[in-house]
Amino acid sequence: MGEERLRILYIDDDPGLRRLVQRELERQGCEVHTEPDGESGIAKLKEHSFDAVALDHLMPGMDGLETLEHIRSTISHLPVVFVTAAAESRIAVAALKAGAADYVVKDVEGHFIVLIKVAVESAIAAHAMRQAKEAAEQEVREARDRFEALASERAVLLREVNHRVSNSLQLIASMLQIQAANSDSEETRETLKNAVARVLAVAEVHKRLYTSEGVESVAVDQYLRELVEDLRRSAEDEGLSQLSFQAAPLYLDPDRAVALGVIVNELIINAWKYAYPDSNGPIRIGLSRTPDGLIVLSVEDDGVGWSGETPQTSTGLGQKIVRAMAQKLGASVEYAPKDRGTRVLVSFQERDAHDTSAAA
Repeated sequence: MGEERLRILYIDDDPGLRRLVQRELERQGCEVHTEPDGESGIAKLKEHSFDAVALDHLMPGMDGLETLEHIRSTISHLPVVFVTAAAESRIAVAALKAGAADYVVKDVEGHFIVLIKVAVESAIAAHAMRQAKEAAEQEVREARDRFEALASERAVLLREVNHRVSNSLQLIASMLQIQAANSDSEETRETLKNAVARVLAVAEVHKRLYTSEGVESVAVDQYLRELVEDLRRSAEDEGLSQLSFQAAPLYLDPDRAVALGVIVNELIINAWKYAYPDSNGPIRIGLSRTPDGLIVLSVEDDGVGWSGETPQTSTGLGQKIVRAMAQKLGASVEYAPKDRGTRVLVSFQERDAHDTSAAA
């Protein structure tokens, strides 16, 4: 199947030039229609479809610039090549400003006819490229809009999931509290009370996820501050009135935030139980970031002291939980030397080994 012929409308008041242009362009494989003035040319465009228009500048009635402006206002996508016998640059500039795709200057030898075809082909190619670019940009905009809509929907669903999880964990904590209140065993009550604290430490993360703008990360400093304050309020009369907390701003993904919260909960409970056997005293929690991106959690007291090596009078469940959560964080747990009391340091990289994104 042969290449489709270019359909060109040539408008010029000179009948000799019209015949010459038509004959030469048709010899080059174009289909050429001619009109003698702007009015008839515009009427022709209303009846037939063309790939491009070439029009003379000086014509009776509507001149070339007027005809060009009318064509651009009605068929904006149609390439128009402006043809003029004047070599004045002001005419070419005026034509280009009015929307001409290109212009050629007539010569007595007729070489301009070849230039008309070249200009038409270039204008059509440029128009096709613009259309392809606009179509690609539209696809990008539509894809971005779809992505943003899906991301927004996902965020809403994640908030709803976290809301439901938080509510469910709060319900479990309430049931454990009821069971503890109805138990006659001090040991059982203590065990259930510790379980409640662990459940609420997890529930608080999900609460923060559904009440904050972001659902991908948790403001850990705010989360731990609230967690510590909840522990202080819940056991203020039982020796936790001197809890204190200091932290640098830090964001972590929900899983790591949960692990860190559980560690803080266990270390506070451990210090509360064993640091001050016959009284109570300060328990200080700190969260800091080193220059090389290491996060350090510290929990310390001024009590009787423990190196982490000699056994304590307990089941060891809290220490097992700390080790399990530390493994989840990729953290090291160190019992640092201290003149009085115990200092536990939990250190881990700010970025998870499986997460290449930057910390918030």
